[in-house]
Amino acid sequence: MFLGEVVGTAVLILLGDGVVAGVLLNRSKAQNSGWIVITWAWGLAVFMGVLAGISVTDGVAHINPAVTIGLAVIGNVAWADVPQLIVGQFIGAFIGATLVWLAYLAHWEATDDPGLKLAVFSTGPAIRNPAANLMTEIIGTFMLVFGVVALGNPAVSALGPLGVALLVVGIGQSLGGPTGYAINPARDLGPRIMHFILPIAGKGDSDWGYSWIPVVGPIVGGILGAWAGDALLFR
Repeated sequence: MFLGEVVGTAVLILLGDGVVAGVLLNRSKAQNSGWIVITWAWGLAVFMGVLAGISVTDGVAHINPAVTIGLAVIGNVAWADVPQLIVGQFIGAFIGATLVWLAYLAHWEATDDPGLKLAVFSTGPAIRNPAANLMTEIIGTFMLVFGVVALGNPAVSALGPLGVALLVVGIGQSLGGPTGYAINPARDLGPRIMHFILPIAGKGDSDWGYSWIPVVGPIVGGILGAWAGDALLFR
């Protein structure tokens, strides 16, 4: 389980933060290709992250603490397994973020705006309003975990990782505008920590004042989404 979360989350962050770097950093061939490119690539990042995580022995491929905690709340995951799964997710996020930094090594110095460099690693609000930003993350992650539970229904379970990937694309395009749709504490906090640690040329601060929102919001939304899915979809 642990190794699967490390591998799956590393793939998720490498491909997900990688597309943001490609779109935002100066002199990238993908620069300015836009939000639709980002949302579709994040969906593919989830698809490949889940496939990679499942492929490791005993892998469950949650690649998201909000999913792990939500499923534990409704009894689909043993609480005893939760710590190792979350630790694996964060280690994978550290690895993936470091690989993105290395992959775009020549582009950090070529990019003047430190805000764009932070945006490669972590999310930030379009309009800074903590209550509204928190609500957006709760709603987005509710939809994610509700959808994950729904995809466990035998009638639609054949969709598997593809169904989750398409769900993430939909969340990004429909609900991602206000906050950048973290919907995953490891996806946001892990790379934010690496932004703080890594010697990124010309970086600014890591916006720690905002950092709690993409952690607390997804956990709350994940629990609510799991409860709703368990109550409405399998009774």
